[in-house]
Amino acid sequence: MNKINLAFIFLAIFTLAFKADKPSYKLYNSEGKESSYAKLIKDVSEADIVFYGELHNDPISHWLELEITKDLHKVKGDKLILGAEMFERDDQLVINEYLDNMYESGKFEPEAKLWRNYNTDYKSLLEYAKESKLMFIATNIPRRYASIVSRSGFEILDSLSDEAKKYIAPLPVAYDPELKGYKDMLDMGGGNGMAHVNANMPKAQAIKDATMAYSILQHWEDGKTFIHYNGSYHSRNFEGIVWYLRQSKPGLRIVTVETVLQEDITELEEDNLGIASYVVCVPESMTKTY
Repeated sequence: MNKINLAFIFLAIFTLAFKADKPSYKLYNSEGKESSYAKLIKDVSEADIVFYGELHNDPISHWLELEITKDLHKVKGDKLILGAEMFERDDQLVINEYLDNMYESGKFEPEAKLWRNYNTDYKSLLEYAKESKLMFIATNIPRRYASIVSRSGFEILDSLSDEAKKYIAPLPVAYDPELKGYKDMLDMGGGNGMAHVNANMPKAQAIKDATMAYSILQHWEDGKTFIHYNGSYHSRNFEGIVWYLRQSKPGLRIVTVETVLQEDITELEEDNLGIASYVVCVPESMTKTY
């Protein structure tokens, strides 16, 4: 066998064994067609509310959240508002004080109820808001109140003080148990050994969604764009927070972005079609932040 034929054989083996490119993600629209980052930025800049539905331990989600925020800020300027599930409403005062440079991060961080991955995944967003003099809204219900709903249902909230109720969406909250996200939560418990999953678990999810929607509407104004960071299950299929927003203000222009994992990202899988305005498809082999 001559050297030329041998070289062709090695080239063929190499081509079959390795892909020509290894993208960290691919971006698709709702219908599963490949889209561009520029198109995404154009659409989110024209929206009233933008949701990034992240996978909490996915580095691509966190990187894109920051990049989208920076590019959105270039378009919207001071008409941009940031907010996140990862911060609870009763921490808003301490967040505002920190944004106003009243003290350093060493004083702020022990005071707030921060997620364990705050430093790696969310600190950059809060710091960007601080540097850019943008509002950053803690949208979520205090976890202690969601916890009692998971045990006792919505009715337990009526027994809270008026002071406590300030941190929750106005009661009673609407609730549709037929929404796919809430039904799926119950189905997860069936036969999977998840004894803690009961009829009140989706209600705890709903009171979070309702409170985050209420928080967003408290701070959004016409002409502004509110970008919200949350777990994908809070905005997937335009349900969760989005459903509550549309109950209160059906005319809102809402764009959702969601991260999904796939073994092969060259085509969007059927289960991921239609779940968001834009789908960020990340390889399953991507490293995690925790």
